[in-house]
Amino acid sequence: MAAENTEPQTAQAPMGQLGIQKIYVKDLSFEAPNSPAVFAEQLNPTLDLHFGNATSLLAPDVHEVVLTVTATVKLGEKVIYLIEVKQAGIFNITGFHAQHMPMILATAGPNILFPFAREAICDVVTKGGFPQLLIAPVNFEMLYAQEVQRRRAASSGEKIAH
Repeated sequence: MAAENTEPQTAQAPMGQLGIQKIYVKDLSFEAPNSPAVFAEQLNPTLDLHFGNATSLLAPDVHEVVLTVTATVKLGEKVIYLIEVKQAGIFNITGFHAQHMPMILATAGPNILFPFAREAICDVVTKGGFPQLLIAPVNFEMLYAQEVQRRRAASSGEKIAH
Protein backbone atom coordinates (compact mmCIF):
# COMPACT_ATOMS: atom_id res chain seq x y z
CA MET A 1 0.00 0.00 0.00
CA ALA A 2 1.48 3.32 -1.04
CA ALA A 3 1.58 6.20 1.41
CA GLU A 4 -0.24 9.36 0.35
CA ASN A 5 1.55 12.68 0.54
CA THR A 6 -0.82 14.93 2.47
CA GLU A 7 1.65 17.71 3.25
CA PRO A 8 1.08 21.04 1.47
CA GLN A 9 3.35 21.97 -1.39
CA THR A 10 5.79 24.69 -0.29
CA ALA A 11 7.71 25.09 -3.53
CA GLN A 12 5.02 27.23 -5.17
CA ALA A 13 5.75 30.83 -6.01
CA PRO A 14 4.49 33.25 -3.35
CA MET A 15 1.13 34.81 -4.12
CA GLY A 16 0.83 38.56 -4.26
CA GLN A 17 -1.62 40.32 -1.99
CA LEU A 18 -3.75 43.38 -2.50
CA GLY A 19 -5.27 45.00 0.57
CA ILE A 20 -7.65 47.93 0.75
CA GLN A 21 -6.76 50.73 3.18
CA LYS A 22 -9.39 53.26 2.14
CA ILE A 23 -11.92 53.99 -0.61
CA TYR A 24 -13.14 57.55 -1.12
CA VAL A 25 -14.53 60.07 -3.59
CA LYS A 26 -11.65 62.36 -4.56
CA ASP A 27 -13.67 64.64 -6.84
CA LEU A 28 -17.24 64.78 -8.09
CA SER A 29 -18.84 67.20 -10.53
CA PHE A 30 -22.40 67.34 -11.87
CA GLU A 31 -23.75 69.88 -14.34
CA ALA A 32 -27.22 70.13 -15.83
CA PRO A 33 -26.82 73.30 -17.89
CA ASN A 34 -30.23 73.19 -19.56
CA SER A 35 -32.39 72.47 -16.54
CA PRO A 36 -35.19 73.02 -15.75
CA ALA A 37 -36.26 73.41 -19.40
CA VAL A 38 -34.89 69.96 -20.28
CA PHE A 39 -37.32 68.31 -17.83
CA ALA A 40 -40.24 69.19 -20.12
CA GLU A 41 -38.66 67.57 -23.20
CA GLN A 42 -39.20 64.06 -24.49
CA LEU A 43 -35.83 62.47 -23.85
CA ASN A 44 -34.14 59.88 -26.04
CA PRO A 45 -30.59 60.89 -25.22
CA THR A 46 -27.19 59.57 -26.20
CA LEU A 47 -24.59 58.62 -23.62
CA ASP A 48 -20.88 59.28 -24.04
CA LEU A 49 -18.90 57.40 -21.40
CA HIS A 50 -15.15 57.70 -20.74
CA PHE A 51 -12.85 56.01 -18.25
CA GLY A 52 -9.46 57.06 -16.98
CA ASN A 53 -7.04 55.66 -14.46
CA ALA A 54 -4.20 57.32 -12.56
CA THR A 55 -1.90 55.85 -9.96
CA SER A 56 0.65 57.18 -7.54
CA LEU A 57 3.05 55.55 -5.11
CA LEU A 58 2.39 56.91 -1.61
CA ALA A 59 4.90 54.76 0.28
CA PRO A 60 6.64 51.45 -0.37
CA ASP A 61 3.91 48.98 -1.38
CA VAL A 62 1.18 51.63 -0.85
CA HIS A 63 -0.53 52.95 -3.98
CA GLU A 64 -3.34 55.37 -4.67
CA VAL A 65 -5.49 54.41 -7.65
CA VAL A 66 -7.93 56.99 -9.03
CA LEU A 67 -10.63 55.80 -11.43
CA THR A 68 -12.23 58.64 -13.39
CA VAL A 69 -15.64 58.03 -14.93
CA THR A 70 -17.10 60.78 -17.10
CA ALA A 71 -20.62 60.52 -18.50
CA THR A 72 -22.09 63.09 -20.87
CA VAL A 73 -25.76 62.70 -21.75
CA LYS A 74 -26.95 64.70 -24.76
CA LEU A 75 -30.09 65.27 -26.76
CA GLY A 76 -28.69 66.05 -30.18
CA GLU A 77 -25.98 68.60 -29.46
CA LYS A 78 -27.64 69.86 -26.27
CA VAL A 79 -26.02 68.63 -23.06
CA ILE A 80 -28.66 67.30 -20.69
CA TYR A 81 -26.13 66.59 -17.98
CA LEU A 82 -22.47 65.87 -17.45
CA ILE A 83 -21.13 63.99 -14.47
CA GLU A 84 -17.57 63.12 -13.56
CA VAL A 85 -16.47 61.18 -10.52
CA LYS A 86 -12.92 60.45 -9.43
CA GLN A 87 -13.26 57.42 -7.20
CA ALA A 88 -10.03 56.69 -5.36
CA GLY A 89 -8.57 54.01 -3.20
CA ILE A 90 -5.43 53.42 -1.23
CA PHE A 91 -4.13 49.88 -1.64
CA ASN A 92 -1.36 47.84 -0.04
CA ILE A 93 0.10 45.76 -2.85
CA THR A 94 2.84 43.26 -2.02
CA GLY A 95 4.38 40.12 -3.42
CA PHE A 96 3.95 40.83 -7.14
CA HIS A 97 6.79 41.06 -9.64
CA ALA A 98 7.51 44.65 -10.70
CA GLN A 99 6.69 43.79 -14.32
CA HIS A 100 3.10 42.92 -13.29
CA MET A 101 2.44 46.09 -11.28
CA PRO A 102 1.20 48.27 -14.18
CA MET A 103 -1.39 45.62 -15.06
CA ILE A 104 -2.46 45.16 -11.42
CA LEU A 105 -2.82 48.90 -10.87
CA ALA A 106 -4.76 49.34 -14.14
CA THR A 107 -7.12 46.41 -13.59
CA ALA A 108 -7.48 45.31 -9.95
CA GLY A 109 -7.80 48.85 -8.56
CA PRO A 110 -10.46 49.96 -11.07
CA ASN A 111 -12.35 46.66 -10.65
CA ILE A 112 -12.62 47.37 -6.92
CA LEU A 113 -13.42 51.08 -7.34
CA PHE A 114 -15.94 50.86 -10.19
CA PRO A 115 -18.99 49.76 -8.17
CA PHE A 116 -18.46 52.74 -5.83
CA ALA A 117 -18.14 55.15 -8.78
CA ARG A 118 -21.22 53.67 -10.44
CA GLU A 119 -23.25 54.09 -7.25
CA ALA A 120 -22.11 57.71 -6.80
CA ILE A 121 -23.06 58.51 -10.40
CA CYS A 122 -26.47 56.88 -10.10
CA ASP A 123 -27.23 58.71 -6.83
CA VAL A 124 -26.16 62.15 -8.05
CA VAL A 125 -27.95 61.84 -11.41
CA THR A 126 -31.15 60.85 -9.60
CA LYS A 127 -30.78 63.76 -7.17
CA GLY A 128 -30.33 66.00 -10.22
CA GLY A 129 -33.90 65.11 -11.26
CA PHE A 130 -33.05 62.59 -13.99
CA PRO A 131 -33.72 58.86 -14.36
CA GLN A 132 -31.09 56.54 -12.92
CA LEU A 133 -27.96 56.13 -15.00
CA LEU A 134 -27.14 52.44 -14.68
CA ILE A 135 -23.69 51.80 -16.11
CA ALA A 136 -22.98 48.23 -17.20
CA PRO A 137 -19.98 46.39 -15.76
CA VAL A 138 -16.64 47.22 -17.38
CA ASN A 139 -13.92 44.76 -18.36
CA PHE A 140 -10.83 46.64 -17.20
CA GLU A 141 -8.58 43.74 -18.20
CA MET A 142 -9.76 44.12 -21.81
CA LEU A 143 -9.32 47.90 -21.68
CA TYR A 144 -5.79 47.43 -20.37
CA ALA A 145 -4.96 44.89 -23.10
CA GLN A 146 -6.30 47.28 -25.75
CA GLU A 147 -4.20 50.13 -24.35
CA VAL A 148 -1.06 47.96 -24.33
CA GLN A 149 -1.77 46.94 -27.94
CA ARG A 150 -2.38 50.58 -28.92
CA ARG A 151 0.91 51.68 -27.35
CA ARG A 152 2.86 48.89 -29.02
CA ALA A 153 1.34 49.74 -32.39
CA ALA A 154 2.05 53.45 -31.88
CA SER A 155 5.69 52.76 -31.05
CA SER A 156 6.08 50.52 -34.11
CA GLY A 157 4.06 52.77 -36.43
CA GLU A 158 1.23 50.25 -37.01
CA LYS A 159 -2.43 51.12 -37.30
CA ILE A 160 -5.00 49.35 -35.13
CA ALA A 161 -8.52 48.53 -36.28
CA HIS A 162 -11.18 49.10 -33.63
